[in-house]
Amino acid sequence: MKLYNYFRSSASFRVRIALHIKGLPYEYLPVHLLRGEHRDPAYANLVGDALVPALVTDEGAVLPQSMAIMEYLEELQPTPALLPTTPLARARVRALAQMVACEIHPLNNPRVLKYLTGTLHADEDAKNAWYHHWVRQGLEAFERQLVLLAAERQAQGLAPSVYCWGDTPTLADCCLVPQIFNGKRFGVNLDGLPLTMAAFDACMALPAFAQAQPSACPDNAP
Repeated sequence: MKLYNYFRSSASFRVRIALHIKGLPYEYLPVHLLRGEHRDPAYANLVGDALVPALVTDEGAVLPQSMAIMEYLEELQPTPALLPTTPLARARVRALAQMVACEIHPLNNPRVLKYLTGTLHADEDAKNAWYHHWVRQGLEAFERQLVLLAAERQAQGLAPSVYCWGDTPTLADCCLVPQIFNGKRFGVNLDGLPLTMAAFDACMALPAFAQAQPSACPDNAP
């Protein structure tokens, strides 16, 4: 398999984590977003949305969108599993993952921030205020959801979660960790999020997450 991605892209980071968790080898193909390499016709004609990541399967099919890619990897190689076994638990994990991928991340990706500073002429302070507001608000909602899920697990007689859900990392953790990385890079206040940060710390103690982080990528350069 081949993965077109950018080292700082949180969506790319999610897929790298999933690949490392599952122990699936892949060829790393960098696409530098800040240099506009994703708009190059050779890449844009390969991937319809001209975004990263994009996975080229062993059969040569091109898959865009990180969530779809991770679900594909889960079906391709079910173990180690990124989703729990019961329908309700699987829905819980997907909901957590989508809180990051659909609610937090879209408001703060480079396209949005460039539009703020370019077309809308927001200055650097305004851009950072936008970023801090939406990421912090999203993570507070994520923390509240973890609190509710912790109470649900307790009521069901289940052990407290080590990660976002349960004692193994899931799709939710694959999404959360890159968002925390980006939040730290932009100086977002991460205090008062004990369950969220405990899940992050537990993930970062695992080799798969460390191996997938931006500093470990071959294109880790400005």
